[in-house]
Amino acid sequence: MPTIPPWLFTRGTLAAVAIAGLVAAGAVAVYLAQATTLVIAVAPRDGTEPGLIRAYADALDAGGKAVRFKILPFDDVRESAAALQDGRADLAVVRPDVDLPTNGLTLAILRDQAMIIVSPETAGIDAFPKLGGRRLGIAAHKDADLSLLKSILGYYGLTLETGPVGAKVPAQSVLLVPVEGAQAGPAIRARTVDAFVSIIAPSAPKALALVEAVKAVSKGGKVAFVGVPDDAAIIERFPRLQAVTVPGGLFGGAPKLPDDDVKTVGASYRLMARASLGRVVAADVTQNLFELRTAAAKTSDAAEYVLAPAYETTVAATSARIPIHPGAIDYYEREQHSFVDRYGDTLYLLAALAGGLVSAMAWLRQRLAGLRRERIDEVTDRLLAIIDEARTLRDPAAIAALNVEIDRLATEVVRYARARAPEMRTMAAVGIAIETAKATVADCRNAAAAGHGPDSKPPFKPSLHLAGGEA
Repeated sequence: MPTIPPWLFTRGTLAAVAIAGLVAAGAVAVYLAQATTLVIAVAPRDGTEPGLIRAYADALDAGGKAVRFKILPFDDVRESAAALQDGRADLAVVRPDVDLPTNGLTLAILRDQAMIIVSPETAGIDAFPKLGGRRLGIAAHKDADLSLLKSILGYYGLTLETGPVGAKVPAQSVLLVPVEGAQAGPAIRARTVDAFVSIIAPSAPKALALVEAVKAVSKGGKVAFVGVPDDAAIIERFPRLQAVTVPGGLFGGAPKLPDDDVKTVGASYRLMARASLGRVVAADVTQNLFELRTAAAKTSDAAEYVLAPAYETTVAATSARIPIHPGAIDYYEREQHSFVDRYGDTLYLLAALAGGLVSAMAWLRQRLAGLRRERIDEVTDRLLAIIDEARTLRDPAAIAALNVEIDRLATEVVRYARARAPEMRTMAAVGIAIETAKATVADCRNAAAAGHGPDSKPPFKPSLHLAGGEA
């Protein structure tokens, strides 16, 4: 039978196993409590989004939230979309009409942009066809803005041209004239431009300033807006654009400006997540975008324009041309998972592991106890064998060796009894075997001293010593 290491028989071993299990469970709990750091690709570098995302990252850190941002900056939204597409980022600022990653799902709209075309009412420009042959001023812009404008002008049969301000403009063309935003009013007054266009958030300060500048040089302060009444058809034609309504009175209430809602089209800067991002994490990110908006707005006014993407039903949200992440929908529909829902599988696994550990410890304890009892049985059997063996010996050295072995076995029994509370019947039997073996060896030693040979009949009859008396 293989020898069992003595340390396996101690209570300390079982305690060490239990402590190791508790430490492992604690390590898992600490891991679950750690904040999740997400890499977020941010662009354009000269836009409002870098400052907005930095404001949110700081608010997440200050609030000790379960989600944190690691910012990965890029110059252009094409690069940020590519970072999401190829897995370098978990989140990204994306402008869908420029580049839409195939693995991107919307969490929130960071900034809605509308195409606003404004002119003095006396210019008679109140519809897209009337832009033909006119000069259209534009302030600082991005290439994507020109692409959007070309698409809408093309829908109405117009082409966008660039050239000298004094050049004659063909009837089916629109001449684009770069003008600084502060020079919008003077440019209209000098007739170098007939209208002004900006692709911007309608309520942004620059949009308000633009309309105010045109209003200031208009006769009677009357301003005309060019709407896009065919927005539904245009969205069908250009599905990555979106319909936008500029509410009546946004730019003033006395008189109301505009005097009615203006339907137009535009684009959006969206915070998108990779489709494989977990619903729980996506819901947490979305929740923090809105719960921390006030804190983020202290350092970035752009936080005021963050809004939820519009949808009517969950099916419509997940099957749209630009789908919404299921985790974001969980937040919008107040169906976020509780702690048990989030970590139920992990908790179940931990409970199963704990149960298995307890069962294993119980089995180990029983097994060790069985091994100890087996060893006591072996000791008892050896003592009985010594009794029979001693009766045949007359060699003093051999008898002395048996006596030493009995003492060693007795010492082992004492240690066993000290380590645990043994059964009384077992210990009584072992005690009888030890006393009988000692007595038998003593009788053999006396016989050997009296000179009896190994073939002579011994002048004694070994007696069986019982606990508490003799028989």
